[in-house]
Parts: sequence; C-alpha cells; structure tokens
Amino acid sequence: MSSFRLSDEQLAYARWIRDVAKTHLRPLTEKHDGRVNRPLLRAMGELGLLRGLFGGTPGDAPTDAAAMQLCLLRESLAQVSGEAETALALQGLGSYPILQAGRPELRDRWLPPVIAGEAVAAFALTEPDAGSDAAALALAATEDAGGWVLAGEKVWISNAPDADFYTVFARTTEGARARGVTAFVVPGDAPGLSGEPLDMLSPHPIGRLIFDGVRVSRADVLGDVDGGFRVAMRTLDLFRPSVGAFAVGMAQAALDATIGHVNTRHVQGGPLAAQQAVAHKVADLATDLEAARLLVYAAAAAYDEGYEPDRQAGRSAMAKLYATEAAQRVIDGCVQLHGARGLQRGHLLEQLYRDVRSLRIYEGASEIQRTIIARDRLKGSSR
Repeated sequence: MSSFRLSDEQLAYARWIRDVAKTHLRPLTEKHDGRVNRPLLRAMGELGLLRGLFGGTPGDAPTDAAAMQLCLLRESLAQVSGEAETALALQGLGSYPILQAGRPELRDRWLPPVIAGEAVAAFALTEPDAGSDAAALALAATEDAGGWVLAGEKVWISNAPDADFYTVFARTTEGARARGVTAFVVPGDAPGLSGEPLDMLSPHPIGRLIFDGVRVSRADVLGDVDGGFRVAMRTLDLFRPSVGAFAVGMAQAALDATIGHVNTRHVQGGPLAAQQAVAHKVADLATDLEAARLLVYAAAAAYDEGYEPDRQAGRSAMAKLYATEAAQRVIDGCVQLHGARGLQRGHLLEQLYRDVRSLRIYEGASEIQRTIIARDRLKGSSR
C-alpha cells in the first residue's frame, strides 16, 4: 500500500474489499455482455459494498459521502475487477446528487434500493454538443402547471438505457449558461424516455437517451431551480479523485503482474529483472504510481476535512489528471516489459491497456482538468 497515513482500519478495509471481490464478484463478471450486470450489483449490495459509497458504517442511514472511503473502495476493487469497480462507481455517481440535494422523499425512494443493489443509477450530464462544456447544455426543461417537460438528447451516459433512474441536468433558463441549469430525477420507465446502447472499445455499459416530452414534477428537482450546475460540480469534485483511485488500482494490478513476470521470465541466462534497464523501468513505474496514489489520497482527505468548492475543484482536478495520465504510462510500460504476450487477447495487461484509456476522457478530459487547475492557481489559490 502507500506510505500515506492510512489507519489500520482503512488498510484492513481495503484488504477485505480485495478478498470479497476475488471470491464473490470476479466470477460474476466472466463472459458478461457489456450491459448492466444486475447479479453483480445485487452481490455488492448483499456484501455491503454499495453502502460504503455513502460514508459511515453498515447499518447507518446514508447521510454523507466520505471521499477517502470511496477512493479505497474504487482502488481496491480495481486491483481485482474493473467491471465490478465501474458498476459500484456508477451507482454512486448517479445517486450522490440525490443524497446531497434531494428531498427526503426522493432519498427514501431511491437510496435504499441503490444500497441493496436492486436499483440501477445513472448520471446524465453529457450531450452531443455539450461534453466538457457542461454549461452549454441544451436539453430543454419547459415549465408548465404540473411541473416540467423535458425534450432533447443525452449521450455517452453510463448505465443507459438500462438504469432505473437518472440524475438529469437540463436547461431551465435560456442564455444563462451555468446559472440556468436544473437537476432532476427521472425514472427509467418515464413515458417519453427511450434510448439505445452504444458499442464501446471496453465493455462498459453506456448509451444514448432521448427525451420526448418527458414529464417530471417539482418534487423531482434536486436542489434549487437553476442551481443544477452546483449539484453537478459538487458531485464531480467528490468523484474525480476517486477516478484517480480507479486508475491507481488498475496500474497497481499491472505493476504487480509485471514484477512477477520480470522475476520469472529468463533471458540470456538470468531473470529479466536482472537487467539494469528493466529494473530501472520498474523503479520509474513504481514511483509514478506512488506519486499518483498520494495525490489522490491528499485530495480525498481534503474533501473529508471540509468541502470548500473554491479550493476543492483544483485539488480534485489535479488528482484525476495526474493519476489517470500516470496509469496510462504505467500500464503502457508494463505491456512493454511483457512483450507480445501482454497484447494477447484475454491477458490481464491487454484488458487493462484497453480499459485505462477512457479514464482520461470521462468526468472531464485531461485538457479540462488542466483548465480547472490553471484557473484555480491563476486566480491566486495556493493550496
């Protein structure tokens, strides 16, 4: 693990996650078709893993989200199963806006089945012409006597079109950019809502949604009308470091496999690890990985010590940027040290090489993270 000051309880928690993932979750991910894996979610609910998305301990009511606990969950799962990690993370991403901004009746309706693994959540922000520029959303929410009517399209939405509910961000005031967006909860079976899955490089459940006169009530608003951008950004400030934790877990799995490989693979009369070029490459990869882990933990600890929007955005962006870029470098280096076998279909390195690429794009591409960091530092923020 890391030299960061994790407690004995946190270290034991991470070991427990890896153990139950190997025993109970990994078998449920074999030969899956890339759509939502409901048996996997139910197993995570039964094991109490989904409860860990919301801080506290099993048996507590969900009252907050602990960033460090979320990072430990994601990093530990990623070392065993990327599919299990992604399934868990998407439950949190889709439901955390309800936890932080939903009315009690919305929390009571949706959070218990999420924790049990019975309801599938989704976070519907991106549109065909509004990806990284979330303030440019065009999905229209038109107010009428009964509430709101949604019309438009969302794309690249994880868990679509199979989710049981979506946190949807829609335009309620034209011309107001970020100040004119509202967050809504939309049931997956709402009349007028349809969608289709998209075939991706990595078997990740993702799709397109069409809103054709979808009606939502005023009780389905999360937070304030025209205050949805704050709901989205607070969610991303929490989840961006944990994307970094996902990347760290993937890179750790790759490095562990590579250390085993270079110690047992013999060339020119000795183990590959005996060659100085190989040993130094492993040293560089391990250092890059450790730096990423520490930056992720620092951002998570800062969030847990007291969420400050003006300061957390930069920290979270740094953690996601560095960790996802570092994971790409580490896994690429590990493939190089494995040689051709690292690219063989079904090999762990081949899978990680495919899966790691998306982390530098979703929840804000690396270029957007750099923009956030630059804005944070150029306005005078120090730490």
